[in-house]
Amino acid sequence: MYLEYYTLEREPFHITPDPEFLFLTESHKEALASIIYAVERKKGFVQITGGVGVGKTTILRAFLERIDRQRLKMIYVFNPNVPFKGLINTIYQELGIKPPSDDLSEMVRNLHLILIEEYSAGHDVVLVIDEAQNMPIDTLENLRMLSNLETSTDKLIQIALIGQPELEEMLDRHELRQLKQRIAIRARISFLTREESFAYIEYRLRKAGLQDDPTASIFTKKALKLIVNQANGIPRTINILCDNALVTGFGKQEHPVSAQTVKEVISDSGEKRQWRLLKKWQYATVFSLVVLFFIFFVSPFGTLFISSIKDFPGSPLEQVALKKEIPLVPKEIEEKKGEIAPVTKEEKPQQEALKEIPPPKAAEEKKEVKPEREAFKATPPPKVIEEKKGTTKKQVPAVRRIKQGDGLIQLIEDVYGIHDRKLIINKLVPLVKLSNPKIKNVNKLPVGDKIIFPDISKIHIKVDTRDNP
Repeated sequence: MYLEYYTLEREPFHITPDPEFLFLTESHKEALASIIYAVERKKGFVQITGGVGVGKTTILRAFLERIDRQRLKMIYVFNPNVPFKGLINTIYQELGIKPPSDDLSEMVRNLHLILIEEYSAGHDVVLVIDEAQNMPIDTLENLRMLSNLETSTDKLIQIALIGQPELEEMLDRHELRQLKQRIAIRARISFLTREESFAYIEYRLRKAGLQDDPTASIFTKKALKLIVNQANGIPRTINILCDNALVTGFGKQEHPVSAQTVKEVISDSGEKRQWRLLKKWQYATVFSLVVLFFIFFVSPFGTLFISSIKDFPGSPLEQVALKKEIPLVPKEIEEKKGEIAPVTKEEKPQQEALKEIPPPKAAEEKKEVKPEREAFKATPPPKVIEEKKGTTKKQVPAVRRIKQGDGLIQLIEDVYGIHDRKLIINKLVPLVKLSNPKIKNVNKLPVGDKIIFPDISKIHIKVDTRDNP
């Protein structure tokens, strides 16, 4: 229709996979080389993936154009949505051989003999499965049976799985792990970059007969930018937009095609609506992430969330909380004047535990009340308490030397005979850490160091020495 008007020899933007118009980017070259190498070296499985319209089928057709038909026997599966037995029947039909029976096991054994004969005759058998993401899971899983058909050095049948990115997700499934392990070569075809998109249009126009500066003689610069931006790196979309723009431009007798004409083509094709929906979806995602960030890191709810991890000492979340200086022990009792000595910023986690210490007795009022920190420093060395027969009293205060595998919580349970995890974490761990400033991580204690466990008999702590279920 428009060929003579634009001085073209043939249509430059037809959407059929014509190997003569193959435009090879780096990823296209890699995909084509992967198929050729896998077949020639008899590697077994090769996997080629890429988005819709990036040129997977065109790459496959280019491979078929380059093969030696006398040496290679191609079995091309267009509709992969078949059971495994149906796939085996397709292989027999393409080889021009009648199956020996309807029994699947017998069909596979006989196919093995046929492939050995083809291999001995110097023929390569290649099974190409296009749109492999549509193949049933059971059929894909049974494909590994065909990969077992081999000699001591080579695979008897080469299998190319061509599909969209969903194929990669399918192969990540647990039931297909054995098939995935057998895939020797993988390649992915990427979308065109902006520069590659401009080069793609120029390449096809030159193939259609234009010389010198073909893009400038067909499209204005603004029109080209609109097409490239709209296509978003998909060759098929570029072909559709360019072809429709040439038809519309011919109807308007435009030469070159203007940006306004391209806008009309985009509007009529509905591509603009799809682009806007995609952008709205992206904006919604970004907005959701911002809201979640505000909730967890800015609002008071974030502080409550971080404080809720107090039952998991030594965890990565606890370390994050400590770096932010958020106390892991919740504030339960308001501080009263004279009860607790001033503490530093680093002692805040221990402050809450010391609030339970009662005021000095009346008989001792004349004596100077030492701050609790000084009282712990003055704790006398541990004395060995004689154990009566049949009792299991623990010696406190006590000193323990750290052994390989010891953790602070387990040592506290052993020394004090207390098994209330909440009490240990909220009260006793801060007390022990106060007496042992060198403790940094309760789950990673330095082997060989000594730990002092202070006497807690004078501290009003509700202790339940019974083992928790």
